[in-house]
Amino acid sequence: MKKILLLIMTVCISVLVTACSNDDTAENSETGNDDASYYLEESESSSDLATGSSGESAGSDQDSATESETSNNMDASELDRKIIYTGNLHIEVKDYQKAIDEIQAHIADRGGYVVESTMHEGAEKGSTNGQITARIPQDQFQDFIRVVEEGSGKVLESSVSGQDVTEEYVDLESRLKSKKVVEDRLLSFMENAEKTEDLLTISSDLEKVQGDIEEVTGRMNYLQNKADLATVTIYIQENNVTISGINEDDLNTWEKTKQQFLKSINTLLSAFSSLVVFFIGNLPVLLIIGFIGFVTFLVIRKRIKSNENNN
Repeated sequence: MKKILLLIMTVCISVLVTACSNDDTAENSETGNDDASYYLEESESSSDLATGSSGESAGSDQDSATESETSNNMDASELDRKIIYTGNLHIEVKDYQKAIDEIQAHIADRGGYVVESTMHEGAEKGSTNGQITARIPQDQFQDFIRVVEEGSGKVLESSVSGQDVTEEYVDLESRLKSKKVVEDRLLSFMENAEKTEDLLTISSDLEKVQGDIEEVTGRMNYLQNKADLATVTIYIQENNVTISGINEDDLNTWEKTKQQFLKSINTLLSAFSSLVVFFIGNLPVLLIIGFIGFVTFLVIRKRIKSNENNN
């Protein structure tokens, strides 16, 4: 009987121990699950922030690729072509100042403006050379070139070139749209951010994106301005049509002969006048020198005669 009671007590104790062990295990399991849920939530939160800060480049690249493919599939006639025109002229004129005044008037009439103007004297006396650089509206560009060529005496050189920047401009538009989408996304994240670290990170990323937007916008404005206004540089060379070393005075023989004759008369008169002035002005000195010379001559002559008589 005692053995049976002992066996029953042993079984009860084993059951109690097993139950306590199961409770501890369940509690540990629940605690582990709670910790895992906490870190999972933190991980998801961090993942959201990372998507906002670092996912912009991937989204931008994907959007850019999509926009690029779309633009490439568009028909060329549907695009607003962006072409930068540049013209260079080298002309010869008879009157430099008159030509420069007419060119400036044509520039103003067509709504353009002068960027640079220089002038310098040429190798020949009285010859003037220079150049003028102007910006002309694209729709007036060809007409302006034609008018300048027709108004010049001679066109020595003429060239026109165009650079199509449509593809670059469309790509910049796509990049600008993508950057603005990222900017809006970061602004939304900033409104919902609660931690200081998150605000600092988002602010840094937002500043970088806004800097990229300003850079892209500046490049687009530059290309638009270059496409709207063509650049024309005109080199102007004055030519008076004269034979080097010969002018009208050199070809007038009769006039030159009269001038030379008058010069000869003037030279003789000047020499005679100088002699008269010399002798009259120095007459006292000349008389004294002549008297001394005459006395000396008489003394020498007398001695010579005396010597002859003694011999």
